[in-house]
Amino acid sequence: MTWHLPDPDTQPEFYADVPMKRLAAWGVDTVIILVFTLLATLLTAFVGLLFFPLLFLTLGFVYRTATLASGSATWGMRLMAIEFRTFNGEKFDLPAAALHTLGYTVSFGMIFVQAISVVLMMASPRGQGLSDLMLGTVAINRRATR
Repeated sequence: MTWHLPDPDTQPEFYADVPMKRLAAWGVDTVIILVFTLLATLLTAFVGLLFFPLLFLTLGFVYRTATLASGSATWGMRLMAIEFRTFNGEKFDLPAAALHTLGYTVSFGMIFVQAISVVLMMASPRGQGLSDLMLGTVAINRRATR
């Protein structure tokens, strides 16, 4: 696999602080998903409380997939000025967004796998988690646009 992304050794600015920005973006996205879930619970006349965790998981999956497919970044990631790219430097399309979200969801459901992913994000040159490595994706700082 040939990587068409900035080299972490010659262009480290693309990867600077990305793991911490991902953590902050995750917090923002979690709050957004929680708000959506609470709104859905209200709209279902509180029936959503009976399956609140499943509702949260489903809305989170839809939110992450839709936002990643539309701009290669969730709203939290956009706030933190980071975005995902495929190994060939392209932004995510719908299949890539869905696969990445599935990998995230599976790894988040297993604490040991999530711990490995966090360690990899902190230690790998490109700050990639486990699902990033499996899919050949990377989170980078967005280029400044004028």
